[in-house]
Amino acid sequence: MRAMAFAETTGFDAIAAIDRPTPEPGPGEALVKMGAASLNYRDLLIAKGGYRSRQKQQGLVPLSDGAGTVTKIGTNVHQFNEGDRVTACFFQDWPAGTATEHAMESDTGRAVDGMLQEYCVIPASGLVHTPDHLSDAEAASLTCAGLTAWSAIVRLGQAQPGDAILTQGTGGVSLFALQFAKILGARVAITSSSDAKLERAKALGADHGINYSTNEKWGQAAKDWAGGDGIDNVIELGGTETIKQSLIAVRPGGTLSLIGVLSGATTGNVLLPFIISRDVRLQGVTVGPMDAMAQMCKAIEASKMHPVIDKVFPLNETINAYQYVASGAHFGKVCISIDDA
Repeated sequence: MRAMAFAETTGFDAIAAIDRPTPEPGPGEALVKMGAASLNYRDLLIAKGGYRSRQKQQGLVPLSDGAGTVTKIGTNVHQFNEGDRVTACFFQDWPAGTATEHAMESDTGRAVDGMLQEYCVIPASGLVHTPDHLSDAEAASLTCAGLTAWSAIVRLGQAQPGDAILTQGTGGVSLFALQFAKILGARVAITSSSDAKLERAKALGADHGINYSTNEKWGQAAKDWAGGDGIDNVIELGGTETIKQSLIAVRPGGTLSLIGVLSGATTGNVLLPFIISRDVRLQGVTVGPMDAMAQMCKAIEASKMHPVIDKVFPLNETINAYQYVASGAHFGKVCISIDDA
């Protein structure tokens, strides 16, 4: 079978096609013919060796996110049959509840091989049924970005109808957060440096758009839009350059759902007394457990929601897919088709 793997972790150009034997499923496992995979910001870091000793140094098959069709099952697998369409879970050993150190090390595409190959053997416990109305590319986008947004809005954020949500940018997590919040009847403001992208976000249901490149005080603008005391839940994706404005936007007693550090990983000039004196909750969000993945898929099935896919690259253009994500030009998710391998 064909797979894409890094000869070394020095950049996107180090990834190349390799041939491997098709694996066989053992007890409790399923062999999945992969239809598509999707990229996340973390995959750019992995390509540059950003996880250092915590990632496989040579021969890594990347990407945690993938969906396809079960072609063979091992013994003691009862929840899936051959021919079932399935989507992989991000953490393969976090079934439910609070995360553990062990669970946090059970992601794929980092220390162990990921989904960018024609066939993957995956524990049946780490799979969910793909919503019937989704393509494999759409389903692949759920694994990391989808579940992260679901956790920020629903599992941890516990959004209520009428809540004011602020989400940053128009990447996968942000647009998923917008879609889930609207399903729950919340109001959503979204930021971008592109007026064209803001208009596209409004077409998806965003109630308000703020161009942060022309309004450096976008935190106050979001607070004014929300009315009352401000934003109930800020989906914080930027890090160093955005968190101060996020704190201006959030209401007393509100939540900052800390997800990304796109502009840096330090807190910069954030005033801690500002957080303490206003009873603001800082909630870290790291994807989520398997039961939340199944719950999210049921909600997507019931609502017939479609993830926003910007572009699907063929497997032989994997490097181009990485470069496109790195450019920041995308609106929604970037995927790679494996069907045509």
